[in-house]
Amino acid sequence: MTNRIEADAEDRVAVLGAGVCGLYTALELASAGVPVTIIERETTPGGLAAGFKRGDNYYDLGVHMLHGFDKEILRRIKDLMGDESIPVELNAKIRWFGKEFRYPLQFRDMACSVPPLELVRCVLGLLVAEAGNRLKNTDPANAEEALIQLYGRPLYEFFFKEFTHRYWDTHPAQLSSAFVKTKMPRLVIKDAVVSALRKVGLGNSADSGVPSALVSETLHYSRNGAEAMPRVLANAIREAGGEVMLGCSVTRLERPGVMDRILVSFEDQKGRQFERDASYCVSTLPLPRLIEMLDPVPPRVVRHAAGELGYRSIVIYGLLVRKQQALDALYVYFRNRMFHRIGEPKNAGMKTCPSDHTVLIVEMTCSAGDGRWEGDEDTRKQLASELEEEGVCTPDQIVEQHILRCAEGYPIFSLGFERHLRTVTEYLESLGAIRSTGRQGAFCYPNMHGAMRMGADAAGCVYPIRRKRILQRE
Repeated sequence: MTNRIEADAEDRVAVLGAGVCGLYTALELASAGVPVTIIERETTPGGLAAGFKRGDNYYDLGVHMLHGFDKEILRRIKDLMGDESIPVELNAKIRWFGKEFRYPLQFRDMACSVPPLELVRCVLGLLVAEAGNRLKNTDPANAEEALIQLYGRPLYEFFFKEFTHRYWDTHPAQLSSAFVKTKMPRLVIKDAVVSALRKVGLGNSADSGVPSALVSETLHYSRNGAEAMPRVLANAIREAGGEVMLGCSVTRLERPGVMDRILVSFEDQKGRQFERDASYCVSTLPLPRLIEMLDPVPPRVVRHAAGELGYRSIVIYGLLVRKQQALDALYVYFRNRMFHRIGEPKNAGMKTCPSDHTVLIVEMTCSAGDGRWEGDEDTRKQLASELEEEGVCTPDQIVEQHILRCAEGYPIFSLGFERHLRTVTEYLESLGAIRSTGRQGAFCYPNMHGAMRMGADAAGCVYPIRRKRILQRE
């Protein structure tokens, strides 16, 4: 627990966005005695990890369960949630070649599924890539080159190329190589082959992929799904003296010529106007939105750079299905469908009403305003058809359908995004009293415990500033 700091009314911190990063920031600050106001546009806290009640059931905005890798955060969340927290053994799968395998994909699964000649091509391509990397050791110019360096051309063309293009609506050659280092999971087939190569002195020890998910792991969830953790965090902030403003949109961040003062203007859904005077601001909002609301207006080069930072939208089709169970896993990945993942929260312990029905969380990427985003007739028909083809459910078994949306779900690491991100972050750092963090705010890909750790770090930046001000006043 953070040591408590003597508070002063003029030292309020404004936290923008009540995703898990913002919530954890506000909780750390409130627990330390710092006056804090957290402002969230939605009426439900949680951001990308939120859950929403529709009818008699909860629907998660994607598959979100807490990993146990950060022991300190896990302990605190479990203490706050008490009996609401339930452990769940990881059981994820991937459907490939009409079969179902454990996720992450194991070498023997691939060996049993891929046509023999294709498998030989892929393994040989991986060997060639490893040997080439050892000899050349050159930096890839884009994501396509990074994937080929990592897996070899045959495996790239067989497994990654089409899926990556469809998922991001961008060819891999137009994505930064940083995308592969920070987002693309490494296949266990590569680990197995590279391990064998290293035993005979081959292979490149510098690997640029993201480590594979654990085959065996305990996750943490609740009977109400993802909604419980953000709700509990918001309540804890209030109990510690913090202010939680839901259903309120920030409209302006004014810097009135004083280095350590920020006037935060926002309005609720009824159009009522509010202001909070703050000495520091932690923002988890998408960077372009944050730059737009700054007053004075940032320089043109900063506004241009922010406009070049794009986000891929997410749409969730939450289905209530007249079926006891639709999947034999917590979630399943699909490579050649309009949806890329389906979760069945009931298999993780979530209560469903009626009890002989189940809820499905069907995830898709899209562009805001397109057919998937709007849920047009063609999208719904295709979705029902593909679910039936996969044996998940039939159209007549779908009792309810609810659409959840997030316009700025995934940062897009387009070519050259690094220099634009650097321009924006350097400008924000120059302001002295604003920190941008979290997935949208730092333009990165933390999981839930990683986002909360970013929140704790953001809160930690406030304490020395406050102590300095207190000493100056004394």
